[in-house]
Amino acid sequence: MPKKGIKLLVFDWDGTLADSEWLIVYALQEAIKQHNLDMRTREDIRNIIGLGLMEAAAVLFPDLSPPDHKILADSYRHHYSAYAKGKTALFPDVIETLNNLQEMDYKMAIATGKSRKGLDNSLRECGVEDFFHFTRCADETYSKPHPQMLLDIMNHLFIAAENTMMIGDSEYDLQMASNAKVASVAVSYGTQNRERLLKFGPVTCLEKLSELPVWLTCNYS
Repeated sequence: MPKKGIKLLVFDWDGTLADSEWLIVYALQEAIKQHNLDMRTREDIRNIIGLGLMEAAAVLFPDLSPPDHKILADSYRHHYSAYAKGKTALFPDVIETLNNLQEMDYKMAIATGKSRKGLDNSLRECGVEDFFHFTRCADETYSKPHPQMLLDIMNHLFIAAENTMMIGDSEYDLQMASNAKVASVAVSYGTQNRERLLKFGPVTCLEKLSELPVWLTCNYS
């Protein structure tokens, strides 16, 4: 059994478990082209991965109105659904790591900026839905870095903040954890680099997800 209080591990999806950055960049750039907007670079788009779609559109195009943000978000969903089917891939060692954590009796959940439909499709496609006790998406509640997704997960599973840890690749994940008074672990192989992530106070920053079970054993057992 997990010791020292950590019972629940909450993962981000894109950039933490799923190697999906390129799919997001492609679909969003196609949506931008469709509406004849000024193109945004891969780096621009990387910086908003983790936010809900409406929030991401507002960051990329602050001069557009909320109805126009919704139009862009809907176009992104169309392009992503059309292009990404069958292309979602997990990072190396994700399934092995989830298996190890499951054997260590951790409960696991997901908090993501994806839509419910998008996450469910990705989980089925990658065959990992059975690892997770609960999942929460940005179209069901507030976007990161608001703490509501984490609060919903903890309430559903009856696990307190001091018994929960958030694992993610972006400042939005780490800020959400801080706002929910939850400890966080950063991973540096996703959308944001180690130096940037460390500014947001994670307990540690891992280079590979496969390091997590050993790190937990050394620090929380």
